[in-house]
Amino acid sequence: MTWKASGKTDLPLAGDEREWDGDEAEDAIFKWAGWPDDKDPKKARQAFFAYNDGEGELKGSYKLPFATIIGGKLKAVPRGIHAVAVVLEGGRGGVDLPKDVIADVRDKVEKYYKKMGEEVPW
Repeated sequence: MTWKASGKTDLPLAGDEREWDGDEAEDAIFKWAGWPDDKDPKKARQAFFAYNDGEGELKGSYKLPFATIIGGKLKAVPRGIHAVAVVLEGGRGGVDLPKDVIADVRDKVEKYYKKMGEEVPW
Protein backbone atom coordinates (compact mmCIF):
# COMPACT_ATOMS: atom_id res chain seq x y z
CA MET A 1 0.00 0.00 0.00
CA THR A 2 1.34 3.37 -1.00
CA TRP A 3 -0.71 6.23 0.35
CA LYS A 4 -0.32 9.59 -1.38
CA ALA A 5 -1.75 13.06 -0.94
CA SER A 6 -4.26 14.07 -3.59
CA GLY A 7 -7.08 16.52 -4.10
CA LYS A 8 -7.19 19.53 -6.35
CA THR A 9 -6.44 22.77 -4.56
CA ASP A 10 -8.05 25.05 -7.12
CA LEU A 11 -11.65 23.83 -7.02
CA PRO A 12 -14.33 26.49 -6.74
CA LEU A 13 -15.77 26.81 -3.25
CA ALA A 14 -19.36 26.00 -2.40
CA GLY A 15 -21.18 28.55 -0.27
CA ASP A 16 -20.45 28.68 3.45
CA GLU A 17 -24.02 27.65 4.15
CA ARG A 18 -23.58 24.32 2.34
CA GLU A 19 -24.06 21.44 4.78
CA TRP A 20 -21.47 18.65 4.85
CA ASP A 21 -22.20 14.94 4.85
CA GLY A 22 -19.05 12.98 4.06
CA ASP A 23 -20.87 9.75 3.18
CA GLU A 24 -23.23 11.57 0.84
CA ALA A 25 -20.28 13.39 -0.74
CA GLU A 26 -18.41 10.13 -1.31
CA ASP A 27 -21.44 8.59 -3.02
CA ALA A 28 -21.79 11.63 -5.30
CA ILE A 29 -18.06 11.70 -6.10
CA PHE A 30 -17.86 8.02 -7.02
CA LYS A 31 -20.99 8.26 -9.16
CA TRP A 32 -19.53 11.32 -10.92
CA ALA A 33 -16.22 9.46 -11.40
CA GLY A 34 -17.94 6.52 -13.11
CA TRP A 35 -18.32 3.91 -10.37
CA PRO A 36 -19.10 1.04 -10.61
CA ASP A 37 -18.95 0.40 -14.35
CA ASP A 38 -16.54 2.95 -15.82
CA LYS A 39 -14.22 3.85 -12.91
CA ASP A 40 -11.96 6.86 -13.33
CA PRO A 41 -9.63 6.96 -10.28
CA LYS A 42 -7.90 10.11 -11.54
CA LYS A 43 -11.24 11.91 -11.47
CA ALA A 44 -12.08 10.61 -7.98
CA ARG A 45 -8.69 11.68 -6.58
CA GLN A 46 -9.58 15.32 -7.22
CA ALA A 47 -12.11 15.24 -4.33
CA PHE A 48 -10.14 13.34 -1.66
CA PHE A 49 -7.03 14.51 0.13
CA ALA A 50 -5.47 11.00 0.25
CA TYR A 51 -5.58 7.79 -1.77
CA ASN A 52 -3.89 4.41 -1.99
CA ASP A 53 -1.95 4.42 -5.24
CA GLY A 54 -1.93 0.64 -5.52
CA GLU A 55 -5.69 0.11 -5.32
CA GLY A 56 -7.26 3.11 -7.05
CA GLU A 57 -10.29 1.20 -8.26
CA LEU A 58 -11.44 0.36 -4.72
CA LYS A 59 -13.63 2.89 -2.91
CA GLY A 60 -11.81 2.08 0.33
CA SER A 61 -8.61 3.45 -1.21
CA TYR A 62 -9.75 7.04 -0.74
CA LYS A 63 -9.68 9.09 2.46
CA LEU A 64 -10.54 12.60 3.58
CA PRO A 65 -13.23 13.75 1.15
CA PHE A 66 -13.65 17.52 1.03
CA ALA A 67 -15.67 18.18 -2.11
CA THR A 68 -18.93 17.12 -3.67
CA ILE A 69 -20.91 17.46 -6.86
CA ILE A 70 -23.08 20.58 -6.97
CA GLY A 71 -25.02 21.34 -10.13
CA GLY A 72 -23.00 18.71 -11.98
CA LYS A 73 -19.66 20.30 -11.01
CA LEU A 74 -17.05 19.34 -8.44
CA LYS A 75 -16.79 21.97 -5.70
CA ALA A 76 -14.81 22.14 -2.47
CA VAL A 77 -17.09 22.48 0.55
CA PRO A 78 -15.81 24.72 3.38
CA ARG A 79 -17.46 22.54 6.04
CA GLY A 80 -15.83 19.48 4.45
CA ILE A 81 -12.45 21.18 4.61
CA HIS A 82 -13.11 22.06 8.26
CA ALA A 83 -14.00 18.41 8.95
CA VAL A 84 -10.71 17.26 7.41
CA ALA A 85 -8.79 19.76 9.56
CA VAL A 86 -10.46 18.36 12.68
CA VAL A 87 -9.46 14.82 11.69
CA LEU A 88 -5.88 15.89 10.96
CA GLU A 89 -5.74 17.30 14.50
CA GLY A 90 -6.81 13.93 15.92
CA GLY A 91 -10.55 14.55 16.16
CA ARG A 92 -13.06 11.83 15.28
CA GLY A 93 -10.35 9.22 15.85
CA GLY A 94 -7.81 10.88 13.54
CA VAL A 95 -6.63 9.32 10.32
CA ASP A 96 -4.25 6.42 9.70
CA LEU A 97 -1.82 7.76 7.09
CA PRO A 98 1.97 8.04 6.88
CA LYS A 99 3.39 11.23 8.44
CA ASP A 100 4.69 12.55 5.11
CA VAL A 101 1.25 12.17 3.53
CA ILE A 102 -0.38 13.96 6.47
CA ALA A 103 2.12 16.81 6.04
CA ASP A 104 1.26 17.06 2.31
CA VAL A 105 -2.47 17.01 3.09
CA ARG A 106 -2.00 19.78 5.67
CA ASP A 107 -0.37 21.90 2.94
CA LYS A 108 -3.39 21.38 0.70
CA VAL A 109 -5.83 22.17 3.52
CA GLU A 110 -3.88 25.35 4.28
CA LYS A 111 -4.36 26.51 0.68
CA TYR A 112 -8.11 26.20 1.04
CA TYR A 113 -8.12 27.95 4.41
CA LYS A 114 -6.24 30.84 2.78
CA LYS A 115 -8.74 30.86 -0.07
CA MET A 116 -11.57 30.98 2.50
CA GLY A 117 -9.84 33.81 4.40
CA GLU A 118 -9.52 31.73 7.57
CA GLU A 119 -6.71 30.68 9.91
CA VAL A 120 -5.86 26.97 10.03
CA PRO A 121 -6.36 25.35 13.44
CA TRP A 122 -2.72 24.28 13.82
